[in-house]
Amino acid sequence: MSSATSATSVELQAKIQAAQQRLDEHVRKIVQWHFSPETGCPFWLEYAQEKLGWDPRTEIQTYADLDKFPFFEDEALRGGPVRRWVPKGLAHRPTYVFETGGSTGVPKSRVQMDDFRIDYEQFSETLPDEHFPKGADWLMLGPSGPRRLRLAVEHLAQHRGGISFSVDLDPRWVIKLVKWGEMQMMERYKQHVIDQALTILRAHPNVKCMFTTPKLLEALCEKINLAKAGITGIFCGGTEMTPQFHRFAVEELLGPDIYFAPTYGNTLMGLATHKAPEPEDNWAIIYYPPAPRAMIEVVNPDKPHELVDYGATGRVRLTTLTYETFIPRFLERDECERERPCNQYPWDGVRNVRPFSRFKTSVVEGVY
Repeated sequence: MSSATSATSVELQAKIQAAQQRLDEHVRKIVQWHFSPETGCPFWLEYAQEKLGWDPRTEIQTYADLDKFPFFEDEALRGGPVRRWVPKGLAHRPTYVFETGGSTGVPKSRVQMDDFRIDYEQFSETLPDEHFPKGADWLMLGPSGPRRLRLAVEHLAQHRGGISFSVDLDPRWVIKLVKWGEMQMMERYKQHVIDQALTILRAHPNVKCMFTTPKLLEALCEKINLAKAGITGIFCGGTEMTPQFHRFAVEELLGPDIYFAPTYGNTLMGLATHKAPEPEDNWAIIYYPPAPRAMIEVVNPDKPHELVDYGATGRVRLTTLTYETFIPRFLERDECERERPCNQYPWDGVRNVRPFSRFKTSVVEGVY
């Protein structure tokens, strides 16, 4: 090992250790908050009293100690009353409720006050100003309705000094069309969404940044040259995000003048940001969670308390740690490879997230 490599390794190890200490300290604060009678939310106060038989405020001192909790069951997020998730310490605040899923049955809900703003303000710091200029307006070409994404992108635009333009998009209707075999009608609806985006782009030349999904980006690029339309930066998310699409988007759809920022996020986690691609990554999409507010790990599907080795494939395990939401050890419906920490993000990341292959039911993506 060269002296330069050795120095880099020592520097990274110091960063990893500091990040771990920060995470452990954050865990203690969040657990104290959610399980204190004065500030905690009714769900967790009741859960501790009826199901745990121990006090998390004394038992949980590190992030690793969260393994003492059972794996979180997301059925608890379906239905009401949603106020059982509002911490007493925040009950005086105006509260939003956002939904995730809902293609079948009752959707999962998450209450929030400021988390969606904080998540996207942190994400804003990862965007290069030369491609996402301050003061530029944005196009939000994604799902609307009860999802947090529309408000989050709107806040991102405002935080950066711009205005966000949005379209109407109901993915639950699209999923129904697909299930009914109405593929022609689904294509018409997708074109309806694209037409709204084209109208905005042609009428508002200050729109230089946008959010969209892989399928909608491809459909939009069939109709317009985004670089000529003035777009300089795009952040893009959705389960259709693959290394193949990553390469296709950068090399064929967008070209060298538009910065492409893949993201991995959901209502429960927030937003994991991408590491800038390097040639050796071979277009792999590498994400890092917004530590310490949320952590994603790659675990053995058969023994989900165990992390897999770096580079190995496993199931995504999510832990959310904010003053508004505490979700320990939730097994997501995704799989990926475990990625090593890096200097920019000195904690575990994930590579090439995709739907969990063991689930037999196919995921209906529609316009996503």
